[in-house]
Formats: sequence, C-alpha cells, structure tokens
Amino acid sequence: MDTKREAPVTPESSHWLDEPRNVRRLWRGFLVVLALTVLAELLVHLHPQFEIESVFGFSAWFGFMACAAMIVVAKALALVLKRPDSYYGKRDD
Repeated sequence: MDTKREAPVTPESSHWLDEPRNVRRLWRGFLVVLALTVLAELLVHLHPQFEIESVFGFSAWFGFMACAAMIVVAKALALVLKRPDSYYGKRDD
C-alpha cells in the first residue's frame, strides 16, 4: 500500500507561474518572438501559392483568425452539447 501523501500547498511550494511578474515576462517574451518571426518575413523570399499569401504578416494574421474561429466554434458547440448536472439522474451513494 502506498503511504505517500502529497505535501500541502504552502507559499514556499507555490508554482513559478503563480507569480504575476513571471506571467508578464512570458507574455512579453511571446510577443517578442511573434514580432521577430513576422519581421523575419522581410528577409525570406516567399513562394506564395495564392496572391493573399504575399501580404506582409499573412501567416500571423491567418493563424490568429483560425485560432479565434476555433474558440468561437467551441463555444457554440458547448451551448449545443452541454447537459444539466442532473442529466444522468440523482446520484445515490
């Protein structure tokens, strides 16, 4: 039998992402990486299949719009598929 127990959560054992300054650093880091990848498009010769792909920053905007569309579709599906808590009947213990 396993007698190990999880240690209680204390301020000393908090996760590094619990600190707001670390979250801000991550956001800034991600934004810098995004800006650098978009700016790198200036240095790379593109071979677009469609005319719209030759627009500066198209990949970044397309990715953002696709992600936003997935979120909207997921929210709409949740409204359709969500069931009330009592859907399976009352739980008898």
